[in-house]
Amino acid sequence: MVHFVGAGPGAVDLITVRGKKLIGEADVIIYAGSLVNPALLEYAKRDAEIYDSAKLTLEEVTGIMKSACAEGKEVVRLHTGDPSIYGAVREQMDILEEAGADYDSTPGVSSFCAAAAALDMEYTLPGISQSVIITRMEGRTPVPEKESVEALSAHGATMVFFLSAGDTGRLSGRLKEAGLSPDTPCAIVYRASREDEKKLICTLDTLQRSAEENNIRKTALIIVGKAVLQSGYERSRLYSPDFSTGCRKKR
Repeated sequence: MVHFVGAGPGAVDLITVRGKKLIGEADVIIYAGSLVNPALLEYAKRDAEIYDSAKLTLEEVTGIMKSACAEGKEVVRLHTGDPSIYGAVREQMDILEEAGADYDSTPGVSSFCAAAAALDMEYTLPGISQSVIITRMEGRTPVPEKESVEALSAHGATMVFFLSAGDTGRLSGRLKEAGLSPDTPCAIVYRASREDEKKLICTLDTLQRSAEENNIRKTALIIVGKAVLQSGYERSRLYSPDFSTGCRKKR
């Protein structure tokens, strides 16, 4: 069987208990070497076959998987963060299905969660924002027209941009052209949860300069919205003394 495992955002101890167990049992491990912390491979058994997918094509990756499954081996496909977010896992699963190979998925801690933790931030503040949009700018892979930066910014929700740290100037320019104020709060979180993590608070106007001054061009999330400041919000009704719940009567 092939196990798609979320490696978490970077810190070795932020992989799930299940994920760590699967790594320790795997005969073959294919990991995203450009993103996954290689220290996680220390959980592997000594005779495990290990491949870095950063150097491989889709066909080569799935070829290793299919061959291993045919030999009765356990395979771990180790993806950064959570595989369901920009993990390119579906295309791998489809090929495995065509080959009759079994697979399952183990979720991981996404970097957008680790970024919030780095900032001690709550994305969904009452009265400020109750929605989070996870997106990216188009690059080599396009995005649907209705999911353009401009279209999504109209919602006023907290926006988390993956895969966009290398073009912060274009990102801030497009958001301002779409109507967002130049002083809209922003945050940049570089390599969230790792020892060399960086976290910066800025605005749309200073986003590009902040990234350039700190030499941040990749492996970072951009957060845009009023929630970044963590102020001006309303108290949650859930814990209000004049609000009844299934566990507590109002007082």
